[in-house]
Amino acid sequence: VIADHYGIVPWSIRISQLKDTRTHGELRGVMEKLGLGPEVLLQENPRLIYARLTGFGQSGQYAKSAGHDINYLALSGVLSKLGRKDENPYAPANLLADFAGGGVLCAMGIVTALYERTKSGKGQIIDASMVEGAAYLSSFLWKSQNLGLWNRPRGENLLDSGAPFYETYKTSDGKFMAVGAIEPQFYEQLIKGLRLDSDKLPSQLSFSDWPKMKEKFASIFAQKTQAEWCSIFDGTDACVTPVLSFDEVASHQHNKQRSSFIKNDQEEISPRPAPLLSRTPAVPSFKRDPFIGEHTEEILLEYGFTKQEIAKLSSDKVIEFSEPKANL
Repeated sequence: VIADHYGIVPWSIRISQLKDTRTHGELRGVMEKLGLGPEVLLQENPRLIYARLTGFGQSGQYAKSAGHDINYLALSGVLSKLGRKDENPYAPANLLADFAGGGVLCAMGIVTALYERTKSGKGQIIDASMVEGAAYLSSFLWKSQNLGLWNRPRGENLLDSGAPFYETYKTSDGKFMAVGAIEPQFYEQLIKGLRLDSDKLPSQLSFSDWPKMKEKFASIFAQKTQAEWCSIFDGTDACVTPVLSFDEVASHQHNKQRSSFIKNDQEEISPRPAPLLSRTPAVPSFKRDPFIGEHTEEILLEYGFTKQEIAKLSSDKVIEFSEPKANL
């Protein structure tokens, strides 16, 4: 399997042509310039699976254009659904298009192609577009349009911060609680935890009352600390949880019990590989993350290149080394 992505080469080998500040579309064709395009390699090995992950895909008007996650999300239609009432559409970091619609769906395509190869014996080229990946990842938004979930303006619907029972609320110590009490039985437990009388409240799905109910919930949550709210809602089905910072997640009891986060030899915290397989769980590395280019020579030697060939590639600026600096 070969994965061709903008500026990312497995095992921290750095190829100089991929290291500049150009993005996605501008880097299309780099593998061909290196003589490593799919047509060439598939002639050498017809079983090869060649994944090409770009923002706009290998064809179309924008195929050669530069872009970033927010641009792909915009073109997918998904960005138009994200954001609060009376505010501009809001991109949630660069997670949806780059990593989910891009990386995850590209990996799924590779797995699918590997499975297909067991039947056909043939490889193929995977054209992974982040625009299409983000759109496909959001199929629920498309398929649920006629269910009444998205018939109101952005920020006024059930799942986009419109509902008072699907929202975050600030606590008295400046932290936050996340509320997701959609189902009636869970909503009842939320109301109970807030010490409100459901008989004196409007219907849960009374849209016109949502703004006032959000104000009411916000004023109540602001009266206690996050820890106090956790003591009230932990062990219930109110669907209320603390919003944890990166510094807090590893010490939360649930995450500790599952060893959901790990520390490397530099005391840096990161998520444990997921999902967890029963027979063959991933074995995480506890070493620091490698520098880009740190293992260039090591891996090229492993793949049969001589030191002379590697030196020539370096002098021709095809590859680049990055030596870790000692901490004195």
